[in-house]
Amino acid sequence: MGLAVNLPIILSAAFVATASPGPATLGVASMSMGAGRQRGVAMALGVVTGSLTWSAAAALGLGAIMLANAWILEVIRYIGAGYLLYLAVKSARSALHPQALAFSSVGSLTWRGAYRKGLVLHLTNPKAILFFGALYSIGVPPDAPLTTLLAVIAAVGLQSALIFLTYALVFSSASVARGFARIRRLFDGLLAIAFGYAGFKVLTAHLR
Repeated sequence: MGLAVNLPIILSAAFVATASPGPATLGVASMSMGAGRQRGVAMALGVVTGSLTWSAAAALGLGAIMLANAWILEVIRYIGAGYLLYLAVKSARSALHPQALAFSSVGSLTWRGAYRKGLVLHLTNPKAILFFGALYSIGVPPDAPLTTLLAVIAAVGLQSALIFLTYALVFSSASVARGFARIRRLFDGLLAIAFGYAGFKVLTAHLR
């Protein structure tokens, strides 16, 4: 099965998983609306870096090693769940006390700090390695040469970058920012629920 046949399958599945609402997309949208375009783009690039890391790990066989050593995924699972619950608490505090420092209102955050938030958010998602592992096992033949793997990693990474950067650019527009200012408390409340739910799901998931 050649690359030309498999690449559309891989990109289609990756697009659905990446573009659909989740902690990463909501985080980038929140950062962009609350802290501006530059920090939104920085966080988006951090998420993309995390995505590329998991994608490369799965493509090069590191995912299989992690699955064979379940304790590694368990450690990542608890760290990831803790981080998501931490973001949920910060968003809830912002919804209840708008003057408090919130995840979606971080004017003092540096570009590097925003990038780090995106990177940590995606690297602590244990389901990402499972998703990419399944993706490559279905779409890429076991005997695929290194050049094919690199081409697939690059294609998935480019698509991920386009999706998250689009989120950052759209949600940092002036009109969206004005609307966000009017519904900020509601959005922070929804964000707290989303992060809390994601953290709970990661914490109670059976990673097998």
